[in-house]
Amino acid sequence: MKPRNLDLRRSFNPRPRCFSGSRSSKTFKPKKNIPEGTHQYDLMKHAAATLGSGNLRLAVMLPEGEDLNEWVAVNTVDFFNQINMLYGTITEFCTEESCPIMSAGPKYEYHWADGHTVKKPIKCSAPKYIDYLMTWVQDQLDDEALFPIVLLKCSEALITVSASLFAGVPFPKNFLSIAKTILKRLFRVYAHIYHQHFSEVVQLGEEAHLNTSFKHFIFFVQEFNLIDRRELAPLQELIEKLTAKDAR
Repeated sequence: MKPRNLDLRRSFNPRPRCFSGSRSSKTFKPKKNIPEGTHQYDLMKHAAATLGSGNLRLAVMLPEGEDLNEWVAVNTVDFFNQINMLYGTITEFCTEESCPIMSAGPKYEYHWADGHTVKKPIKCSAPKYIDYLMTWVQDQLDDEALFPIVLLKCSEALITVSASLFAGVPFPKNFLSIAKTILKRLFRVYAHIYHQHFSEVVQLGEEAHLNTSFKHFIFFVQEFNLIDRRELAPLQELIEKLTAKDAR
């Protein structure tokens, strides 16, 4: 993450524009669903019920008697789906020309590296960076050695189930570290959307959805200390605003 000059006023004071939206099939990834009848499905129902109550602090808390790794896994899949959908609504406007650098406002920009196929950080456009990022996250979710889930085919949708439910495959000892990296990188998509595309989000009428999704995400990572505070700096002002009424 390379610092640049900051002016947060630009991010949350969008100028209206008229347009129609479309989605990029390249960046928009298949939704991962958890099938009915599994324990993870029950966890998702629990989360949905508490979310429906309007109490996001309660919604993110580990249910009594549940495994932390499984709870983090279920929610990580959910956040991947949420961010995938949110970014998919504005891909027409996040282009090589409009976003030649992956940034979160004028102070922060991100260079891509995954430590394997791209070992040295590279500077690239936002759509390319986010495609790298979402593909990388999907690869982590698909790799049972890192993120123990099983991919099944149900009609036309890909669904995910904890491998431990079928073959006793344990979560790796470093699972939370893996999840932290995934969530840290997913945060960058939120940051880019807020700083560079909030006007499009407003015109699509999706700002309430975006704010609720991000607030849920922040409460979750705060509850389990999954993202370092300095990584949240690009949206710290917004985080304080969204969470002020729900301070512990």
